[in-house]
Amino acid sequence: MTLVQARSRPATALDALPRPPCAELLGWQVAVARPADGWIRIAFEARREFTNPAGFVQGGFLAAMLDDTMGPAVFAHTEGRLYCPTIDLHVSFLSPAKPGRLYGEGQVVQLGRRIGFVEAKLMTPEGEVVARASASCRLVEAAKALG
Repeated sequence: MTLVQARSRPATALDALPRPPCAELLGWQVAVARPADGWIRIAFEARREFTNPAGFVQGGFLAAMLDDTMGPAVFAHTEGRLYCPTIDLHVSFLSPAKPGRLYGEGQVVQLGRRIGFVEAKLMTPEGEVVARASASCRLVEAAKALG
């Protein structure tokens, strides 16, 4: 089964934000979102410039993609009320990733009053999982963090 980008999707709170430079660099794009479920799929474009000497995408870029999947899951889930800077990030690299399209799927696990827990996986278009991550994040009012 191939992961495909949705042609049309419901609007999310992410649509109102300008894309930051890091998202531009990673080719970040919301593919599918189910905000009520705390779930999101983000499409990334892993460029050739991201590769290590072996020709695979360097792990730091994969970690950035995972991080930039989990935060948007929280932001969309809370309808733009909460921004979540990462406190800690644990990444497991499962398989080498080649340059090209990758998809991150993020899931809100639990949101407390000040701390949230999120998970994500990064996959090829064919659905092979290349990396997984879990993170804890600080929950900050978006109006204060982004305003």
